[in-house]
Amino acid sequence: MTTTLYQIGTFAAGNRLLAPEQRAVQSSTERGNAITSGHRACRGCGEALAARVVLDAASRASSGRMVTVNATGCLEVFSTPYPESAWQVPWLHSLFGNAAAVASGVSAALRATGRDDIRVVAQAGDGGTVDIGMGCLSGMFERNDDVLFVCYDNQGYMNTGVQRSGATPPAASTATTRPVGTSVGNAFGTGKSLPLIAMAHEIPYVATATVADLHDLEAKVVTAMSMHGARYIHVLVPCPLGWGSASAETIRVARLAVQSGLFPVFEAREGAVTAAMTIRAQVPVEDYLRPQTRFDHLFRGDGRPDVVAALQERADRNIARFGLLAEQPDNPPDGRPQDPAPLEKETP
Repeated sequence: MTTTLYQIGTFAAGNRLLAPEQRAVQSSTERGNAITSGHRACRGCGEALAARVVLDAASRASSGRMVTVNATGCLEVFSTPYPESAWQVPWLHSLFGNAAAVASGVSAALRATGRDDIRVVAQAGDGGTVDIGMGCLSGMFERNDDVLFVCYDNQGYMNTGVQRSGATPPAASTATTRPVGTSVGNAFGTGKSLPLIAMAHEIPYVATATVADLHDLEAKVVTAMSMHGARYIHVLVPCPLGWGSASAETIRVARLAVQSGLFPVFEAREGAVTAAMTIRAQVPVEDYLRPQTRFDHLFRGDGRPDVVAALQERADRNIARFGLLAEQPDNPPDGRPQDPAPLEKETP
């Protein structure tokens, strides 16, 4: 038996050509790259991939009439080492914490000059969103400014040495949360969920996504760009450097975060969840933790099965809260096929 391999790039899945309506924007021969080659991101950087997908989709949805405001952070640093830039869209650099305020000002200025056909997208990492920029972002939400704000969540201050942020998960080892003595790493009960905080403002649209499903991410960006008012998308972007995962494992690690229930993927409108991506095959949180050296201390020697169990409880709460294991697999909330029954969780 002879197997033929076609060198046709992203137009194919396996040995089958995809129909045009099934192709992502990345596979179009007419696509433009919002961020082009030459940037200095690490190999396997989830943030670089997510930013390209988000801005390509936003640019397509706005027919190229778009302005981007970018907070200081990894994305800004690796893409614009002075005097160079990898950006091919109108792009503004803001301070670490005021991207939302600057974007709101840009939106107001465009509206005042009668150019409200030009859309505004703001982007920042979790440090510039969950911590330093939270006040400005809350103000943007309260005013319902016409801005789409995207957070690329790599769960730490990666650009400055992998310090803990308000999005760092419990038990993770960072430069400021070493598992020394009785410490388990980042303490339980700290941090915050920005998607839930955004929902509490009852803005028009809130969504979460990961780089493990680029079609889902694109679709959510297009949905957000079809609306006006304050909108927020929170994207999980694994960081091989800060997470201690292999560069080639970025997509797999992001997928495991979803499949374990630790990162729920959903959409919300006016403060209410309207759709959630059901888990087709649930995996124990251990499957997600083990590929990352930031959780190594949980498995060395006798390990910390109590901590792993506590993280499993968090995942199970997310699954129950967002209905991630649908009781009716023929009709999941996101319209995707689902396995008849989830895999049983292993007991730590």
